[in-house]
Amino acid sequence: MASFTLIATAAMGLESIVAREVKALGYEDVIVENSRVIFKGDENAIARCNLWLRTADRVKLLVGEFQATTFDDLFEQTKALPWHEFIAEDGAFPVSGKSVKSTLYSVPDCQAIVKKSIAEKLKQKHGVASWLAEDGALHKVEVAILKDKVTLTLDTSGVGLHKRGYRLGQGDAPLKETLAAALVQLTNWHPDRPFYDLFCGSGTIPIEAALIGQNIAPGFNRAFSFEEWNFISQKTIETALEEAEDQANYDQVLDIHGMDIDHRMINISKENATEAGLSDLIQWKQMQATDFHPEQEGGYIVSNPPYGERLGDKEQVEQIYREFGQVMQHHPTWNVYVLTANEQFEKIYGKKASKKRKLFNGFIKADYYQYFGRRPNK
Repeated sequence: MASFTLIATAAMGLESIVAREVKALGYEDVIVENSRVIFKGDENAIARCNLWLRTADRVKLLVGEFQATTFDDLFEQTKALPWHEFIAEDGAFPVSGKSVKSTLYSVPDCQAIVKKSIAEKLKQKHGVASWLAEDGALHKVEVAILKDKVTLTLDTSGVGLHKRGYRLGQGDAPLKETLAAALVQLTNWHPDRPFYDLFCGSGTIPIEAALIGQNIAPGFNRAFSFEEWNFISQKTIETALEEAEDQANYDQVLDIHGMDIDHRMINISKENATEAGLSDLIQWKQMQATDFHPEQEGGYIVSNPPYGERLGDKEQVEQIYREFGQVMQHHPTWNVYVLTANEQFEKIYGKKASKKRKLFNGFIKADYYQYFGRRPNK
């Protein structure tokens, strides 16, 4: 089976988590770079990584890399690559592009040249005299040029991997499913411990926690571009799906709760959880964070509360942080993890975090404040 160079793209700050997931799937020689993780794998890896990677944005297949400073260079070196091995005669291959600090800075021109070059190669190899129909499977090509180095890839995922297929509704500032999964994986929560999100919004964090808790592949209920490609066998796809079904631990008992002050968001959360097939696994409740009084010890809270970025919201949000901190003083064995863009969070919450990690929620720079609870008394 042919080996490919694969690139799992990632949001800034999540690269090490994506790399850990790739290694957990059994792929070695992993290289971590800004916003991407590079590794080697065969067609099974394409299927398995799309199904299993919880925190990656996409899985791309590297077709080729080279230096180019002229349009002739770009055309000839693109044409020299084995596009016919990946794209069938009727394959659609739209080209997107980006160029940073490079001689070839006009992205529309670079896209047009790459498109024309690939078309020439496909016509030559598939024996097509006129134009290519492009009415078959989709193969999204990207030409990325950085400091005159050209990287040409095929997007194996299609729609971004954060689109799990369960989100029917969402609030004003939804958290991406990939980031929600990362927030859970950055804790040392185990599925046998209580898990709460006190500001659950549309339920993304509790849903991702339940998927992790039962080891359900996040891509199990959606489709990917590679499934339509000629060089990926149906058996490969079926084997990957069978593995995902076998690995799921549907018997794992979970104690997961999502809470929000807004009853509309609780209804949306319930619908999303049902769509994800998790309706019986998560308890939802309309409640404000200050009413949180757990009987258990040693549980986990993972939340992405409002940031108070709009003028007028700030004081109200800071009051919520302050009261939340006061409530948690009474539960010293609980582990609290909060993602917020408010740089004064520790001061307002009333306690210095055990650990802090810089992350990005979309384009908003945020910190992940981690408070480790003390060990419960036996």
